[in-house]
Amino acid sequence: MPSIDPSLPPKPPKPRSIAPLIAIVLICLAPVVLAFLAYYVPALGLRPDGQSNYGTLIEPQRPIPAASALALTTADGQPFDLHSLHGKWILVSADQGACPESCVKKLFILRNSHASQGKEVERLTRVWFVTDNAPIPAQVLAAYKGTIIVHADPKQLAAYLTPGAAAADAESALEKPMWIIDPLGNLMMQYPEQADPLKVRDDIKKLLARSSIG
Repeated sequence: MPSIDPSLPPKPPKPRSIAPLIAIVLICLAPVVLAFLAYYVPALGLRPDGQSNYGTLIEPQRPIPAASALALTTADGQPFDLHSLHGKWILVSADQGACPESCVKKLFILRNSHASQGKEVERLTRVWFVTDNAPIPAQVLAAYKGTIIVHADPKQLAAYLTPGAAAADAESALEKPMWIIDPLGNLMMQYPEQADPLKVRDDIKKLLARSSIG
């Protein structure tokens, strides 16, 4: 066996390859990237064929209009910018100020769906677009405290929420569905008239569980 000359300097250790670290990072990021692409780029075909959502996905998604295209005011007449809710999942309804039974049912569904999300509840907020100047009943205001109430021109609002409706039918078209706006400001889901409260709640729960935004 050849002897080692102690006078010779020790050989420097071989540099470690960072390839394994890069591979681990890419493996961890892959599901997040694929989920993002599946959600925001449906044309790629990454979504599963058997979608389990109850609401109807809006494609293409529609961003919140500028304040000039959708003028909103609070009960005391102050302007309200929907963009101020950026970062929240927004549960949306629209109806007359008198709030008939169908209106109350929508507010009830969205309030209960919101309240039942447990530790995720802070990721959500609720908006009721009032489409006329009728006074809102005091019992409705008391029952749905916490809902952001803003007045909107029905034609401007319909151009955003129900663009396929005729201008003459704008107000009635708004009174039937409910919607969800995602934390990036995109109108992304619509619920039908007479929606099932439990299915709406479960839909929202799945949205929050699968999304890392908001």
